[in-house]
Amino acid sequence: MKKIKLHWQILIALVISIFFGYYFRDNVHYVTWMGDLFLRALQMIIAPLILSSIISGVLNLGSSKNLGRMGAKTIGYYMVTGLIAAIVGITAVNIVRPGHTADIRLQEEFVLDADPATLGQTLLEIVPTNIFQALAETDMLSIIFFAILFGFFASRLSDKYRAPIEKTFNAIFEVMMRITMFVIRFAPLGIFGIVSGIVAEQADDLINIFSSMGVYMLTVILALMVHSMVVLPLLMYFLGGINPRKHFQAMTVPLLTAFTTSSSSATLPLTMEAVEQRAGVSKKTSSFVLPLGATINMDGTALYECVSVLFIAQVIGMELSIVQQLIVVITALLASIGAAGVPMAGLVVITIIMSVLGMPLEAIGLILAVERILDMFRTSVNIWSDTCGAVIIARSEGETLKVQYQKNGKQEQETYAE
Repeated sequence: MKKIKLHWQILIALVISIFFGYYFRDNVHYVTWMGDLFLRALQMIIAPLILSSIISGVLNLGSSKNLGRMGAKTIGYYMVTGLIAAIVGITAVNIVRPGHTADIRLQEEFVLDADPATLGQTLLEIVPTNIFQALAETDMLSIIFFAILFGFFASRLSDKYRAPIEKTFNAIFEVMMRITMFVIRFAPLGIFGIVSGIVAEQADDLINIFSSMGVYMLTVILALMVHSMVVLPLLMYFLGGINPRKHFQAMTVPLLTAFTTSSSSATLPLTMEAVEQRAGVSKKTSSFVLPLGATINMDGTALYECVSVLFIAQVIGMELSIVQQLIVVITALLASIGAAGVPMAGLVVITIIMSVLGMPLEAIGLILAVERILDMFRTSVNIWSDTCGAVIIARSEGETLKVQYQKNGKQEQETYAE
């Protein structure tokens, strides 16, 4: 008998959990422990996974002028598109205001922090006083800062010292990815435990829950569509002369894979193959831009985090000022850099932003029921942005691509800048 794929297992578990939580609400405590265990396992691996992946990515930049130039272009593209995505998300949630249509009651009594962190305090706390303490407490912003700093200076050592450091962190990253994929195998059971508990808590008000979640989901999806179908194609057209329709057709396989697996890391080999073989990007460019993008480029995640945090704030009656929303944008952009390319990693990042704003962390339960579905959409946008960046940077390096607009009615011959 053919084994059911993981994403179908998760969808089946989601349906069963809704049924179980509604009709067997008095017995839900027998399964909620699976959700707690799954979340603890994710929290266990997230810090070492992000530390090793970012250090490995920075070390792969190299130290030559060519790589330095390409590195500046790559990081610049990822930062700009991530910032635009976050702004699109903030704009969409302020226009639609999905949280104001919700009437969701949780069992916990929300106690809001009367003195949320300021922007200056948030930026100051990015620098850790003790990196081991930051790792122990999963302080992601501090871990990201230290990893970038460590990788930057390690890459400037002589080969005698640099090589063993690079091999070590590459090996650690591979081990952490294996552990991560092992944990993800139990995602259906974790989802079953988490969603069953939430449904049981809200069993008497499910119609309002799905009504409010529908507006929230629509807000996220529409914002993702604006960024992926308007912003990124315009960047490709004006910065690289790329035909967005041709590029989309060339990227069908990795985009579908990203949508079904919700994993940037798992999709990376297919993404590199499509960008090289179907878009015509040189191996030199794709092998540099795409692995770095899988680590630090999370446009869809940054957008989703902004919408989710403001949605939760609206539901619990916490009005965020312009300055606080600016904190959300900046924190989402920085934190999304360290979001692992695995399913549900965005939840950890959302808790970081909520902590910065002094929001009750238990309120994240408001979005858990639809997290997995939205994860599919935002991961696809992450991969799409990676591929858009690869072709834009390739054109800036003088490469002629298969997906660019034809000149004088004829496709230019393929030539790669070496």
